[in-house]
Amino acid sequence: MIRRVLLLLLFTSFAIAATHAQDNYEIQVYGSDMVAPDHTMVELHSNFTIDGSKTVVGGVLPTNHAMHETLEITHGFTDWFETGFYVFTSIQPDGGWNWVGDHIRPRVRVPEAWHWPVGVSLSNEIGYQRAAFSADTWTWEMRPVIDRKLGRWYLAFNPTLDRSFHGPGVNQGVEFSPNAKFSFDFTKRISGGLEYYAAYGPLGSFNSLHDQEQQFVPAIDLDLGPDWEFNFGVGIGTTASTDHLIVKCIVGRRFDWKRKKN
Repeated sequence: MIRRVLLLLLFTSFAIAATHAQDNYEIQVYGSDMVAPDHTMVELHSNFTIDGSKTVVGGVLPTNHAMHETLEITHGFTDWFETGFYVFTSIQPDGGWNWVGDHIRPRVRVPEAWHWPVGVSLSNEIGYQRAAFSADTWTWEMRPVIDRKLGRWYLAFNPTLDRSFHGPGVNQGVEFSPNAKFSFDFTKRISGGLEYYAAYGPLGSFNSLHDQEQQFVPAIDLDLGPDWEFNFGVGIGTTASTDHLIVKCIVGRRFDWKRKKN
């Protein structure tokens, strides 16, 4: 029964569609692993735009020297289902700290017991962002996740589909925003590699390279123990429509509620 439900969800989400890139609030390539049942992961995403947009465009505030802080809380319900909740905030250069919006993200995965050669999961993220920070206020992101560990190498690909329900992006239909990552374990606790984030535009009619978003992020991951997560990187935008330089950091802590009950 579980197998049929998962396959139906995967097929349905590939057949229909989903937010506008990742913006600068949650810069992360997803792996297929999930938060374990009866565990909660609390993450803080801190992203500072060193060189970004400097004028108001379409009513959206500039990103230059803005600090984005995102609180992500994810709870694992089974070995194949979790749900995450996001609170987006932005600290503007003038010192104002603003609530930006909230998203919810249920995710399913192919259980390890199925012994697939690659990890596969699927998240659906839907929510609201204020018009001052995103021209498209209500959006839906469908993110398939495929990854594989090969010795000391790790590879991940997120062929993300985005759909706007309110804002100028509604007329664009379904957009393609792929993310990818490869990394290498230098030691048992330190790995490093390259992350890639992009927004190509509508399916079947990609934007010109000038209007696409493309960003490369050299990044490191530290293994600080089973309860912790740490990722740090510097994002370099390579097109005119991308913020040119961003520093990002993710710090996460897992909590085991089952252990506390025992």
